[in-house]
Amino acid sequence: MKEISTNVLIGRNSFAKRITLPSIIILVVTVVGPLGFLLYASFFDWSLTVPAPPRFAWFYNFVLVFKDTRFWNAFRNTSALMIAGIITQSILGLIIAFLLNRKFRFKKLAITILALPIMVTPVVLGFNWRIIFHEHYGPLNYIIRLLGGAGSSWIADPKLALFSIFLVDTWQWTPFVTLILLAGLQSIPHQVYEATDVDGATGWQTFWRITLPLLRPMFVLVILFRIIWIFKIFDPVYILTGGGPGITTETLSLYTYISWVKYWKVGYTSALALVQLVIMNIIAMIFVRKVMQRRRA
Repeated sequence: MKEISTNVLIGRNSFAKRITLPSIIILVVTVVGPLGFLLYASFFDWSLTVPAPPRFAWFYNFVLVFKDTRFWNAFRNTSALMIAGIITQSILGLIIAFLLNRKFRFKKLAITILALPIMVTPVVLGFNWRIIFHEHYGPLNYIIRLLGGAGSSWIADPKLALFSIFLVDTWQWTPFVTLILLAGLQSIPHQVYEATDVDGATGWQTFWRITLPLLRPMFVLVILFRIIWIFKIFDPVYILTGGGPGITTETLSLYTYISWVKYWKVGYTSALALVQLVIMNIIAMIFVRKVMQRRRA
């Protein structure tokens, strides 16, 4: 019996190794390999437009990144989209989630329609909103003129271009926030609210002291996802404005793309991508740490 059980354990271990080995290989090829090359290239003065071999430059590329005013402009734009987007989408998502949490006819249909913006591919989304924002023929300016307004150059005006991208991002990702918070609301036991009614708590007290604390894990999930996705935002910006007018709507991901495709700076682009990755992780870690401290308190 011992020999049989030992053979079974050996067979299971070998089978587990055979299953996990392809996953490890895929992980190394798709994640560790490119990240390693990125780290390697970031230490070289390497440009494909210069007919010279790569030259080891230590931290020269990273110094250039932090001295680059265009990088800081892209960082400000990305941060503005991140902060404004997370706040707006969280508030709108919570309101809509409360409305959908009630019983009414065609509730499933409403949720399905709400989820449609998430399913639209970013390229199609960008071209559709480019038509909507058109200064002369777009439906948005047409409605504004019907209401007595003058219309605007939504994606050509430096004062409105970044706001237009914010509108597109909010339109697409508020449904995602809504669905996550709706799932959180539906997971709260009814007995909790019955107990607050017995204790004589007001609606505001119940919302502030019961609902919001119980929804905190959902908010953490939403904010972490939105931090990552906003740092990666590319397609709507590229299609709507191309980073313009000038560089007023250029984001970090778009600037990284331009520094590679337009200028062919392998070393500098690698350092830029690594700095972006580190900043994104630092923001996420600080946020998670603050949330965990509040939960312990």
